[in-house]
Amino acid sequence: MQVGRALFPFTAIVGQEPMRQALVLNAINPAIGGVLIRGEKGTAKSTAVRALARLLPEQDVVVGCQFGCPPDAGEQQCVDCSSRSAAGEDLPRQARQMRVVELPINASEDRVVGSIDIEAAIKTGEKRFEPGVLAEANRNILYVDEVNLLDDHIVDVLLDAAAMGLNTVEREGVSVSHPSRFILVGTMNPEEGDLRPQLLDRFGLCVDVAGIRDLGRRVEIVERREQFEEDPEAFAVRFEADETAEAERISHAIRSLPDVEVDRDILVGIAALGIELEVDGHRADIVTRKSAQALAAYENRDRATFADVERVAPAVLAHRVKPAVAGTKRNLDLAEVMQRAVDREGS
Repeated sequence: MQVGRALFPFTAIVGQEPMRQALVLNAINPAIGGVLIRGEKGTAKSTAVRALARLLPEQDVVVGCQFGCPPDAGEQQCVDCSSRSAAGEDLPRQARQMRVVELPINASEDRVVGSIDIEAAIKTGEKRFEPGVLAEANRNILYVDEVNLLDDHIVDVLLDAAAMGLNTVEREGVSVSHPSRFILVGTMNPEEGDLRPQLLDRFGLCVDVAGIRDLGRRVEIVERREQFEEDPEAFAVRFEADETAEAERISHAIRSLPDVEVDRDILVGIAALGIELEVDGHRADIVTRKSAQALAAYENRDRATFADVERVAPAVLAHRVKPAVAGTKRNLDLAEVMQRAVDREGS
């Protein structure tokens, strides 16, 4: 793996383990539904996202496709690539590195979803589509800074596309759809306003970050940043072995994810946690299952465990447990709750 110049290495980030774990798990399984990072500025949020992109495996894309479709038939493709595949065409391919696509804070709906030239559609019957951010983000990382300051409707559109893997634009009876599968990362400062609970729940994971209070690690952050700014290339070389190892670990986890087993006892334990913590709906259970499976794959294990559930649960539940419930359940033993449920079901 080549370590890019002027890009702070992911493995050189000091601390912020919950944030880094949440990002890696979404990279392994984007179906987790993205991650919302809440906290103050200057805590390596954007640095971590950009650094992670360089660790992810290269993808094969169709040459010239504005959506970066996979060239193999049977995978999710746009209408044009799908039609060419169905006709038996061997689509030309090239490798590309995943990248971070940023959503401007003042982006209009057309800029996000894309726009249709209605006049051309009426006059010629041709659907002229101008791709938006969701087209650029397909098979990439979509980074939304200050997501809480976006219009709720825009956030709805982003979350819909993230959940469905598809973006549909309809104007005056004309409809265009294209694949839009991406790793969604949103950041926000709660002091500047919160997201509505309905929108919060649709982020798969949520982590809170803050400045590190440990003296030694705080000094290490400054030292590493100074070393990086003084000689980015030498700094990158210093962490090249760690970066390569992490990239290989993530790549292996992506390949092995479908083979990682999640036993029914794990699902029983997950359900018991949701009931005990009075979590609304079932999305938390589904996300916990996917996250525990991804963590097991990341650690090169073939079966998820209760320990995996315990480790991913804080990020799954941080934005889903009601404050009043969180206060009364602060010292809840998650392992005990899960084991009791399994024992009851087995008796």
